[in-house]
Amino acid sequence: PDSTPATAFSFSNAESIMKKIDIKSFTLEELTHELKEQGLAGFRARQIYQWIHEKLADSFDDMTNLSKELRKTLSETYELITLQIVDVRISEVDQTRKYLFQLPDGHVIESVLMKYQYGYSICISSQVGCRMGCAFCASTLGGKVRDLTPAEMLDQVLFTQMDSGAPVSNIVLMGIGEPLDNFDTVLRFLELVNHPDGLNIGMRH
Repeated sequence: PDSTPATAFSFSNAESIMKKIDIKSFTLEELTHELKEQGLAGFRARQIYQWIHEKLADSFDDMTNLSKELRKTLSETYELITLQIVDVRISEVDQTRKYLFQLPDGHVIESVLMKYQYGYSICISSQVGCRMGCAFCASTLGGKVRDLTPAEMLDQVLFTQMDSGAPVSNIVLMGIGEPLDNFDTVLRFLELVNHPDGLNIGMRH
């Protein structure tokens, strides 16, 4: 994937959703570069990255191994977005869990967690709505509203794991939206979930 700093990367409609910079959509390498550009110590990037991806911090105040001054600086510049679980439906047949998530701008998307012999797979959304027009799919009825950001795709995995207690080992992008219509963001998301300091899910999965 491209190593261009995330400040130069367009996260689709992210700019219209958030006034601050979406820190969760940075790769570790980009976050290191970003902090150095801000005059901050680059090694802090790994600590922040682990708080986001492993410890599921939902605010900078949770990052207790960072100084209060640094946490204040981060909160003034960056946005640490989180999705809200609106509803969970659990199948009585096979314990499949269907999640309804609310995005920061109020739109909602769906994700589905499924258990198989080899582990847990999650089906996530990549867009709000869809413009493909497939007759068999309800996701396209209202057309495409916007692309999801890498952070919004990532949070579907993180918060499903947190709520269910089930470690996700496989991901499919067959929820709401057409992933190839949000191609750059999908590549960024795959890099995030594959990173060894993040979820470390193999690219083949």
